[in-house]
Amino acid sequence: MDKERLDFFRNFLLDQRRQLLMEAEKTLQGMSELKERFPDPTDRALFESDRNFILRLRDRERKLLQKIDKALKKIEEGTFGICELCGNEISEERLRVRPVTELCIDCKEAQEIEEKRRR
Repeated sequence: MDKERLDFFRNFLLDQRRQLLMEAEKTLQGMSELKERFPDPTDRALFESDRNFILRLRDRERKLLQKIDKALKKIEEGTFGICELCGNEISEERLRVRPVTELCIDCKEAQEIEEKRRR
């Protein structure tokens, strides 16, 4: 992959990383500032349910941050866009849709078929 394309993906990943960290910071501030009392148990239950949903979402984003960091490291090492299983190049179309991907479409499809077979 040429330098221009690598720069595009690096900037895209860095921007995505920055946005995820800003959202995490907002969540942390919001939870630490909250000192509400709930006279109604239903209101309390709804609040807890919403908070649990947000925490699950932030956990998924934490995992995505790890993948973004790994992709950025691959850019620096010169291995970005190379399938970890077969060693072939991952198509640019696939990388645009999912820049943190580690597998080409053929290997990913084979992996998913194998996972379905095991169930």
